[in-house]
Amino acid sequence: MTILDRSEWYDIARETNWTPTFVTEEELFPEVMTGGLGVTRDKWEKYDEPYKTSYPEYVKIQREKDAGAYSVKAALERNKLFETADPGWISILKSHYGGLALGEYAAMSAEARMTRFGPAPGMRNMATFGMLDENRHTQLQLYFPHEHCSKDRQFDWAVKAYHTNEWAAIATRRMVDDLFLGRDAISIAIMLTFAFETGFTNMQFLGLSSDAAEVGDYTFSSLISSIQTDESRHAQIGGPALEVLIANGKKAEAERMVYQGIAGAWRLFCVLTGPSMDYNTPLAHRKHSFKEFMQEWIIGQFERSLIDLGLDLPWYWDKLVAEFDYMHHAYQLGLWYWRPTIWWNPAAGVTPDERDWLEEKYPGWNDTFGKCWDVIIENVVAGRMDKTYPETLPILCNMSQLPICAIPGNGWNVKDYPLEYQGRTYHFNSEIDRWMFQQSPERYRDHMSLVDRLLAGQIQPPDIGGILKYMNIAPGECGDDAHKYAWADAYRVNPFSKSAA
Repeated sequence: MTILDRSEWYDIARETNWTPTFVTEEELFPEVMTGGLGVTRDKWEKYDEPYKTSYPEYVKIQREKDAGAYSVKAALERNKLFETADPGWISILKSHYGGLALGEYAAMSAEARMTRFGPAPGMRNMATFGMLDENRHTQLQLYFPHEHCSKDRQFDWAVKAYHTNEWAAIATRRMVDDLFLGRDAISIAIMLTFAFETGFTNMQFLGLSSDAAEVGDYTFSSLISSIQTDESRHAQIGGPALEVLIANGKKAEAERMVYQGIAGAWRLFCVLTGPSMDYNTPLAHRKHSFKEFMQEWIIGQFERSLIDLGLDLPWYWDKLVAEFDYMHHAYQLGLWYWRPTIWWNPAAGVTPDERDWLEEKYPGWNDTFGKCWDVIIENVVAGRMDKTYPETLPILCNMSQLPICAIPGNGWNVKDYPLEYQGRTYHFNSEIDRWMFQQSPERYRDHMSLVDRLLAGQIQPPDIGGILKYMNIAPGECGDDAHKYAWADAYRVNPFSKSAA
């Protein structure tokens, strides 16, 4: 085989289905773990993975990637980026590592489930490499921030976040548990690799890599690029699985899984990536607004992927697209106001020049979100810092575990979307979140949001001090303004500059 071209032996080598003799087919691939929806094995053998590689080829390429990423890191260790970079960019690194490093480890477990229970040999083959990918990604994204822990304890949250009751960590774990860990192999293929990775993480890594290079953080740019090339390969596991389901009369079931995957991933992507792009990234280095980025990749490319597969757009598509205009601005307000409850230091991102940029990219921003920031600015300038800190928690969505929010200003339109289920009232941020709950209420019914726990007396004392203790946020780890409020100096010089922005 070593002297043959791969195309001459690959299909034979990967066709690893066999007829079991000691157990039944159903015992070998139980439906609860496989999720084949009744599609027979001979139909799944038509699964044709687009990326074909052998183990020796995989190891060779991955070794080169690792050598490149670690070499760049070693070469740039003395460039003092940590000391010279804009604090907003440092906050992006902290939020990224804490939000995603152990999520990659969970994705490894998800890939392992496809490796064992995927009904198609091609899927199992790709998932084996995907499992190795995710383990590599976890190691990289724990190793790279480790060097900064001695300088800034917030970097320790790369490993600590998922082991706490911090609210953003709870929201992240909810999505990871739901889409990665609590599903069968086919659902994982569609929700994780197609909806989440093709739809969101590939785009996030592309954008982060570009922004990192623009800022001058070539270490992070190299790291993220190295990870993204893996993601773009194993993210292709879901597409062929969808094709098999559609060809065998399971289009409705396939669409429902895609819709749930997109909805589950969008909220987290919105809260982590939106503020990073439009507020934390230094103004001089912003290439696109979050909305422009989403329009290009979600509307321009991912939507086309759905259509090319013969799938209908989700029923909520227009509602989701409408959120491009406002949802991440609302989350940014929450991140900054509740800054003591997060593990990074959010940049306010509202200097007069930044407000001009926001108004240009999101017409009407000054008359809506700007009015909220006007109050914050007045309090900061007047030295009333106590009024810029929270006293309790916001109302949280029982699906996403993120605050229920909308557009402020004269047209204030915040709305709860409640649902009565088995004697309990659940609260949701949108029709999309409520629909997600309704698809499998038994999966979500017993979970208590952070606010539910506070009201049930599980958090003592029931104030910010008790909340921080419950979240395991120690002194020196609490978030604060990234720029130490230096952005407010422009308003001290010219108190009217905010209204002119």
